[in-house]
Parts: sequence; structure tokens; C-alpha cells
Amino acid sequence: MKKSVLTRYRVLAYVTGVLLVLLCLSMIAKYGLDIDGAADFTRVVAIAHGWLYVVYLIFAFDLGSKAKWPVGKQLWVLLAGTIPTAAFFVERKITHELEGAVADQSPAVAKA
Repeated sequence: MKKSVLTRYRVLAYVTGVLLVLLCLSMIAKYGLDIDGAADFTRVVAIAHGWLYVVYLIFAFDLGSKAKWPVGKQLWVLLAGTIPTAAFFVERKITHELEGAVADQSPAVAKA
């Protein structure tokens, strides 16, 4: 597995996680605090999170298929983008787990 597969998953996990936290905060501002302009901000963040979550699903599925994860683990990683702050913890765990596998596949240096 290439390092780029893990890197793009990590980037989308962080982006999706940040947008989901922003979405939760904007929903609190919109419905709980009734702040002016919160409805527009909520709409923008919701659309951005929705589209980027689809990209996150594609990248996470690609990572899982290349890492040969079982279905349960794959679903766990895919659903992490729907639970606020879960994407951060799952990304960290997956990164620690796969860094060794990615590092082992670096090309060997030939001696002259």
C-alpha cells in the first residue's frame, strides 16, 4: 500500500471531522441560541460536510480494501465521519496501525 493512500484518508478524516464539529456548533447556534446568520452558515457547512463526507467514504473504502480489513472494521471507519470528534480518534488509531505497514514497503536501497 502506498503512503499516499493513507495520507489522503488522513486529510479527509480531519476535514470531515472539523466540518462535522462546525456543523454541530452551528446547529446549536441556529436552534438553541437563535443567532442571526446561523441558518446560512449551517446550510453552507452542511453542504460542504455532505459532499466531503462522500469523498471521505471513497478514500476510507479504498484504504480499507488495500489494507484488507474485515467488513466490521471497514464500517467502523466509514461511520466515524458521522459522529462528532470520532473521526479524529479513529484516524489516529488507524494511522498508528498502518504506519508500520506503509514503512515496510519502502524500496530497498541497492548497494554498489
